[in-house]
Amino acid sequence: MGLTSYLRVACLAMLAPLATVEPAAAEPAKTFRELARSSGEPQVPDLKIVYLQPLGNPADANRWQNIIVHQTEGPVGSARSMAQAQAKNPTKRGVMLWVETDGTVYWATAETAIPTHGDGANRNDNKYIDNAKTYRRVIKTNSIGVEFVGNYPDVAKPATPEQERAWLILARFLQERYDIAPENIYAHNWIDFKDRRYCEGCDLATLARKLGHAPGK
Repeated sequence: MGLTSYLRVACLAMLAPLATVEPAAAEPAKTFRELARSSGEPQVPDLKIVYLQPLGNPADANRWQNIIVHQTEGPVGSARSMAQAQAKNPTKRGVMLWVETDGTVYWATAETAIPTHGDGANRNDNKYIDNAKTYRRVIKTNSIGVEFVGNYPDVAKPATPEQERAWLILARFLQERYDIAPENIYAHNWIDFKDRRYCEGCDLATLARKLGHAPGK
């Protein structure tokens, strides 16, 4: 056998096993619920989350039952710095999640930490909702706080369209992760006596409730 023929046969012998190798099966895409209940730093399509604290097993998190929507008089671009300050001192007055005007979400604290937010659910006048179910019940120890920045210097300035779009995805994410029903999403003004110049969080909480997302379905 000549050298050329020998090399041709040797090459075919080496390639033959490769031809019988089956391609690895593609990993099935996670459902939204599976993604929401993941550990680490799960990224949700069409939502940018910057994790200052990675997620653990949701079963090990605090027993979150409610979501309270807040709006702060922080200027545009302040969400990151406020989230970083919260991360350094998780239990100080503030929240778990901060949302910038461009829709970027900053996850500031661990799921086991309890930031100080709300005023103890002191509203009992039924002005916005039936407060019989919230009075002294929807409090920091069982409620996730989500803060939207950007209404400075006009407190009545609404959330941006980017914040609204991000919120409708984020709300579903939190609902799925902690099995929170849509009727357990509250505006800060619904449960606490707040600034009379505007209704803090009311439009955003209403949007999430109208979505009517039922976790697990």
